[in-house]
Amino acid sequence: MTDANLAILHIHQLLTMAGPARPRVGAEMNGLGLIADGAVILGDGRIRWVGPSSAVPDDLRRQCDRIVDLAGRPLVVLPGFVDSHAHPAFAGTREEEYELRIRGATYEEIAARGGGILNSARRVAQASREQITANILHYAPLFLAHGTTTIEAKSGYGLSVDGELKLLRAIRDAGAHTPLEMVPTFLGAHAYPAEYRDDHRGYLNLIIHDMLPRVAAEKLAVFCDVFCDRGFFSVAETAEILEAAARFGLRPKIHADELAPFGAAELAARLNAVGADHLEKISPAGIRAMADQRTVAGLLPGTAFNLALEHYPPARALIDGGVPVALATDFNPGSCFTLNMQLILAIACTQMKMSPAEALTAATINGAHALDQGDRLGSLEPGKAADLAVMDCADYRIIPYFFGVNHCVETIKGGRPMNGFAFLAPTADTTGFRSARPASE
Repeated sequence: MTDANLAILHIHQLLTMAGPARPRVGAEMNGLGLIADGAVILGDGRIRWVGPSSAVPDDLRRQCDRIVDLAGRPLVVLPGFVDSHAHPAFAGTREEEYELRIRGATYEEIAARGGGILNSARRVAQASREQITANILHYAPLFLAHGTTTIEAKSGYGLSVDGELKLLRAIRDAGAHTPLEMVPTFLGAHAYPAEYRDDHRGYLNLIIHDMLPRVAAEKLAVFCDVFCDRGFFSVAETAEILEAAARFGLRPKIHADELAPFGAAELAARLNAVGADHLEKISPAGIRAMADQRTVAGLLPGTAFNLALEHYPPARALIDGGVPVALATDFNPGSCFTLNMQLILAIACTQMKMSPAEALTAATINGAHALDQGDRLGSLEPGKAADLAVMDCADYRIIPYFFGVNHCVETIKGGRPMNGFAFLAPTADTTGFRSARPASE
């Protein structure tokens, strides 16, 4: 049930992420808009009011159909996570490749043997659209349960006209049956399929003249993404695809500079891409170009962790250089099989030396801007979508500090509590870290 007017009062720490109507950069990323003993009023799926509990307007309080009083409970409430880079449309898992990597095989070696993306493409070819839809819907509640309210949903494991359309249609179908918001991205240029390995021109033509027109005609995607890196698509090939996509109304995004300093970040800036992601090997010139254009850097530390890469994305150089940074899971069956943004925060803090505040900004408001949704998602400000996550922590820094558990006890999407605040029941048992618990409890 959706609460038409819901008030949540006496929030121990309310992180509003309020600020300028653009991606946050530099020192701005430490600004959480924190309100102690905060309150938020929701109505018709939107934020109606935010501020201190002592200042809630009497007329708004009287209009509320439900009031949830969190007094005496050390909880953190923040915007729902916006996971701006995810691949939820796939068939089957690749745990055998996980073991191969543990035994020493590299990501590129596995791909050269027909594994990796090509492995998933074979499985998608064998699966029905209904099976892929069901698979997306299997994982959607888990995103929500961990506090994520919006994800990017990429195709990319089809690598054929029928396969890519199957994935994008499955994303559309799944979106009608889950509260999880999915922003679709066409990623036909994820890799060269085996039959086009020596015929790049042929596959480029297939993408540009066959895939893109049909994706656009059915309005199946908002963005077009390309894997621009060593062994995948060249800078010139990427530019050709993204310029063609723009003619069909699709905004550019790029998998950039993960394996080598390839010039993909510079291209993203030149094409005014909404974001460039991965960036483990971005060059200083790429950082300067992205800063100049305020291109969002989508960092995926879970991927570097899972692939045991020697280098994580250079978060400090990017932030200090004025590039807006977002964090995302890269949820996919090959290189990073996690949908837990709380874990991503922990890895970002310990391995990339982001402060907890920077990581939370990157996972909320900057993640929203990485999907060109910053005007309606990612912060708790009047008029924006009522997407919130309630964490069973007394301090926001505990979210990455106490890692490996799910702190989220309630997720609200569009004003609708997913669990009806069941954690408030006297017999409810949660696993959060409750430092500074009032002595009266």
